Amino acid sequence: MQELIQNLEYMSGFNNEHETEALVDALPKGQFSPQKVNYKLYTEQFSSTAFTAPRHSNRRSWTYRIRPSIAMGDFLPYSQSLIKTAPETDIPCPPNVLRWDPLPLPETQTDFIDGLITLGTNGDAKVQTGMGIHCYCANASMGNRVFYSSDGEMLFVPQQGTLYVKTEFGRLTAAPGEIMVIPRGVRFSVDVAENDPVRGYICENYGHPFVLPERGPVGANGYSNQRDFLYPTAWFEDKDAPHTVINKFCGNLFAAELDHSPFDVVAWVGNSAPYKYDLANFNVMNTVSFDHPDPSIFTVLTSPSELEGTANVDFVIFPPRWMVAEHTFRPPYYHRNVMSEFMGLIEGTYDAKEHGFVPGGMSLHNCMTPHGPEAEVFEKASNAELSPQQYKDTLAFMFESRFPMAPSAYAMQTPLRQKDYIGCWKGLKKYFDGTR
Repeated sequence: MQELIQNLEYMSGFNNEHETEALVDALPKGQFSPQKVNYKLYTEQFSSTAFTAPRHSNRRSWTYRIRPSIAMGDFLPYSQSLIKTAPETDIPCPPNVLRWDPLPLPETQTDFIDGLITLGTNGDAKVQTGMGIHCYCANASMGNRVFYSSDGEMLFVPQQGTLYVKTEFGRLTAAPGEIMVIPRGVRFSVDVAENDPVRGYICENYGHPFVLPERGPVGANGYSNQRDFLYPTAWFEDKDAPHTVINKFCGNLFAAELDHSPFDVVAWVGNSAPYKYDLANFNVMNTVSFDHPDPSIFTVLTSPSELEGTANVDFVIFPPRWMVAEHTFRPPYYHRNVMSEFMGLIEGTYDAKEHGFVPGGMSLHNCMTPHGPEAEVFEKASNAELSPQQYKDTLAFMFESRFPMAPSAYAMQTPLRQKDYIGCWKGLKKYFDGTR
């Protein structure tokens, strides 16, 4: 693992056109698909949007590899019963507030694929709307097993341990406080360091690929900046050894055999590739006068829908920041809205839920389901002295979607579900005084 860390290199810039080669002159000059390529490589284009998508949103990369991806066996069904895909109709979707304790770390050898569990879904993967919400726990590397999803791009949010990831486009690491996005269809393998088990969250986005949200009146700077998104440089394996490729396709898993490593891209050029981002680089915009801005000001990435201003899925964070608003209730206000919210906690304490919501935990508040600060938080915040306050040592996130999120049967039946979650609001008192 140390050798991998030392040899990592990244290129910066969200959705920029990148070019990178692991061998000198492996990239063709002047055209993408010449009759013959140096080093006797194959040319293969990878597209994660339609060919005729507008130029500003078109994503594709040209890869130059030792063998084309089709050099493989047929797919056969592969069983992993805890991975689900929308539409998921095993159980009715309840409007109740839901919360879960962290998934326990595995006690037996478990790699990323076998440690993947679906908590909820919405939309329909076959018509490319909505998302799946998964959690992963692993203590073993995937070895010669490889995974990819044909259903959606995968946004990783690590909560514990570092992921060492090989992809067709190069290598990436992702640690708590960082995120990583692997486009739909890109093959990857996750390694885990010895004595460093990993746990985290995944949003499998079936819809429009993630983009940076518009800044509006904020102007040219702030939120997440393009230059801070990092892409891998070309790296390859020329390895003739059996590998198993597992593909998530239309909600089912299939496995195919290869007699070589699929990580054999010697050079690539384009703008469709895995990338990572350090959440510490997010430039928070907040009020400096009064009232409480909506959580949309913390949006890092968004997958837009056909309804303007209503996202297929937003990725929102609640990072360390200053609160300075006057005459204002500081924690998130009580609310009901059309968006459904799945939250996770990476570290520290979330200001609206001081008890029961711990790092690695999760909560789900579906559309129009009321929620907000627990009773104890309301009491304290309503009577606090409003001096400037710094929120330190905290990092929470939210997957927010226009579609209701249906919890999986596992999510509803697991003993990790806190069946008394509604109780944190039981202490809310009546203070009404009609004489004042």
